[in-house]
Amino acid sequence: MTLPTRTAGRAATGSLLGLALGDALGCPTEFDNVPAILAKCGPWREMELPEPALITDDTQMTLALGHALREVTDRGPLDAAHLHRPLREAFVAWSVSPENNRAPGHTCLRACELLADPDLPWQDASRIGSKGCGANMRVAPLGLLPHLSDEQRAGAAQLQAGLTHGHPTALAASDLTAHAIRLLATGTDPAGLVGRLRSYALDNRDTYHRRWLGDLWTRSHDASPGAFVARGWDDCLAALERVRDALRTVSPETDPCLATGEGWIAEEALATALLCFLLFVDEPVTALRRAACTAGDSDSIAALTGALAGAYHGPDAWPHDWADRIEYESQLVTLGALWDA
Repeated sequence: MTLPTRTAGRAATGSLLGLALGDALGCPTEFDNVPAILAKCGPWREMELPEPALITDDTQMTLALGHALREVTDRGPLDAAHLHRPLREAFVAWSVSPENNRAPGHTCLRACELLADPDLPWQDASRIGSKGCGANMRVAPLGLLPHLSDEQRAGAAQLQAGLTHGHPTALAASDLTAHAIRLLATGTDPAGLVGRLRSYALDNRDTYHRRWLGDLWTRSHDASPGAFVARGWDDCLAALERVRDALRTVSPETDPCLATGEGWIAEEALATALLCFLLFVDEPVTALRRAACTAGDSDSIAALTGALAGAYHGPDAWPHDWADRIEYESQLVTLGALWDA
């Protein structure tokens, strides 16, 4: 596929389609090692979208977040008081939906089971010890929603993570993922992306978004809110350092997970997705295939890779026949067109 010159606009459509395509491409390869994937799929640079192109809970929860954000922003400004209830209801509705049959994560299911009790504070439902990638596999809409302040985007990204995954690294990695997508959607040069993310992490290392998180930090063993969030940002800074090192030393033919982690936890999912995207900035389909041919959480890694690449390149990054047959295509395009407008 020949990629057209990058043009501004339609970042949201490109990112949401890319996320779903990566999810569907990586679904059949999750839990397999690279030799097994190659035996099943052939050369990784020639991997094809499955038929049918079914997504997993990664895309389902992304859409749940996206629809909740649309509901709130149709009524007024985005803030914690208005977002909490619709988002909580959207996650619970997803958890009990008959379509929730795509091997969803245990942390999300357990948290949603508790969130179904309207009298229970969401902070008590949150799994404070989990920093699983379920926290940030779904956060892309907050990088794509226009007209948000930095505080709104960061607070909402951490809130949506905290409803299920309360570990400070889950919060920080979700915030950082949304910020990365926003930077790419607004034209940031990928060559400087890791440095800008590192600066963002350092600037926010001791910032606790109390208006969004309430007293979540008190469920931890930390002495203060600042100490709580700093643990998460330090994990993310270490992950970004691994990405920077890998870009200098890793062959594109090597499983990226060997350098930046298998992606089961939030900061590794972002780091390995960043590595796949940055290794093939001008070849987004190749980046998606590299992400799907990994020994780790392949669908989540590829979903985040697709979200990053689609935010930068727009929907023309993806083969039309792939985009036309991805499951939930109409919902993805509708949300994307709304935010692109």
